Amino acid sequence: MSAVQLGQYPPASHLIAHISDTHFLGGSRALYGAVDTDTTVYQAMAQLERSGLRPDALVFTGDIADRGEADAYRRVRDIVEAAAERMGAPVIWVMGNHGKREAFRTELLREAGSMAPVDRVHDIGGVRIIALDTSVPGYHHGDLSEAQLAWLTDVLREPAPHGSLLTLHHPPVPTMLPLMAILELRGQARLAEVVAGSDIRAILGGHLHYATTGLFAGIPVSVAAATCYTIDPTAPRGELSGLQGGQSINLVHVYFDQIVHSHVALGEFEAATGFDASFLARMEALTPEQRTEAFSRQVESG
Repeated sequence: MSAVQLGQYPPASHLIAHISDTHFLGGSRALYGAVDTDTTVYQAMAQLERSGLRPDALVFTGDIADRGEADAYRRVRDIVEAAAERMGAPVIWVMGNHGKREAFRTELLREAGSMAPVDRVHDIGGVRIIALDTSVPGYHHGDLSEAQLAWLTDVLREPAPHGSLLTLHHPPVPTMLPLMAILELRGQARLAEVVAGSDIRAILGGHLHYATTGLFAGIPVSVAAATCYTIDPTAPRGELSGLQGGQSINLVHVYFDQIVHSHVALGEFEAATGFDASFLARMEALTPEQRTEAFSRQVESG
């Protein structure tokens, strides 16, 4: 972060790291016998730590363990919590369709097991983060009970100082993939009635295994791609193709009047060009007019 405001916007008031679909298996097994789920989570944590950004929270929007196995939950928990502690950030876990509520509670939340929906409210410096459980035990599609909608209505009755973020696994947006449409969040009109006109400033989701955005009940929706494998939206018509590439996370910057979602690719890549921190320091030492001449003016090459 720059020590001097270089543009029209002051720094964001909050930063949330949005991560999804880790899909760990028990016994450190490879997913589908081929996907190394652990390495990309380690990579995500390493990139966040070395950035120096210091997120206010890490939010995982579901499908933490592929089969809901207790040791799979513990393994991802230990990797993430160690990094989160070094960054000084709390971790918010959200249920997904691959999870098991009892093990999710005992291993991730460290509380007594229960089959009740895992719905929670977290106050992150005045930003209210609502974790809503859209899972349907025994199925992969999503849904919400009337009791959950009543709970959410009650939560939203009073606005939070910096507004709310609704986090869930099944995002309330269309998908261009026919098979994934079968597994969408059902009853979306009922949810829209609850959230429309509320202080919810963004909805964060997962499930689709590709990054996308949309609008639901007037609220921006941002879907983070998976860390395990991604689904190819450009696969031949009718096919559903999971790829070992394109894994990413999102950075969610909360500003006074808007929220910005930034896509971060996971991996080590060769630099093509760039400027180091000393160059930024030199820009900060200049006046706005000098910066325009030094950095904005086009220089014709010979």
